[in-house]
Amino acid sequence: LAVTTFASSATVVEMQTSQGTITINLFDQHTPKTVENFLSYVNNESYNNTVIHRSVNNFVIQGGGFTYDNEFKAIETSDAVDNEPVLSNVKGTIAMAKLGSDANSATSQWFFNLKDNSENLDNQNGGFTVFGQITADSYDVIDAIRELTHCGEIPVVGITTEQCADPDTVLTSANLVSINSVVVLDDDPNSSINLSPKESTNNNDDGSIVAPDGSSSGGAI
Repeated sequence: LAVTTFASSATVVEMQTSQGTITINLFDQHTPKTVENFLSYVNNESYNNTVIHRSVNNFVIQGGGFTYDNEFKAIETSDAVDNEPVLSNVKGTIAMAKLGSDANSATSQWFFNLKDNSENLDNQNGGFTVFGQITADSYDVIDAIRELTHCGEIPVVGITTEQCADPDTVLTSANLVSINSVVVLDDDPNSSINLSPKESTNNNDDGSIVAPDGSSSGGAI
């Protein structure tokens, strides 16, 4: 078999969050464009001091899009990356978020799959591109975020459910889950060679599958 080399130069990244460290193995060989896109934001430090802005129980935890200083502010993004839906949205994977009804609209935002979402996300909107998976010891951090109090879909610290319901409650950056930094740990693009990602179940559906609670995951992820 011919060996194909890609421009991507890293496989393992470390995401330092206010809830702990998440280590991610990137799938350079399977999704080279998406890994290169993600690493461009890492290398530009675009993810530093951003926040987790969405967490849906038994579905996804999402970030990579906003900083927070009394209000959410979108980070600067590059051109959208081509969709590469070759791997499956199973539990523990990281995938790119995108706009509804536009398979090739992913820029900076990503999400962690909290369960096997393959039936939904492999088929909706052209399939959501999985480009890595977290390590076993990172699940504790994902669970810690998942178990926080939520104001709507926003995971928060230092705020009660009752305070979330109070319109006078003011969120500060200290109340949010922050991503302090994302750095490259291993710059060998072949270091994921022993991983066995699951192939996508994409069946070229028309995108009619919806996320939990009946909301379209295309516009929300």
